[in-house]
Amino acid sequence: MAGEGGFEVDFLPAEHRVGQMRRITRAHLRHWHLTRLTDDATLAVSELVTNAVKHGKGQPVGLRVRRSAYELRIEVRDCTPAPARLRSAGVADENGRGLLPVAALAKERGVSPDGTMTWCSLAIPDRRS
Repeated sequence: MAGEGGFEVDFLPAEHRVGQMRRITRAHLRHWHLTRLTDDATLAVSELVTNAVKHGKGQPVGLRVRRSAYELRIEVRDCTPAPARLRSAGVADENGRGLLPVAALAKERGVSPDGTMTWCSLAIPDRRS
């Protein structure tokens, strides 16, 4: 799997877009022969896009997924300067856990300096493993 590739999708925020972005990501992973990353990548896309849709104040959302020989990088932009943050959710809380699973499965994660984009990277497993 030499070379790099990726895709980018911009859309208006709506809850049904979360499922669409998971399906688009899943299709690209199949095309790139990265099906072993499907569960982790679609979970990350789901959580990051949901966060942008919920907290982006109606601003357009962008999803960009790029791959290299060693990692898959997922970026979600919502054009609002309030950065996504890890929060502690109580047992009874219905919200507030979205970034915790992303942090647990990501090789790296972060927020752009201007706060408008949240990203994570997943290690691409060695084909021999």
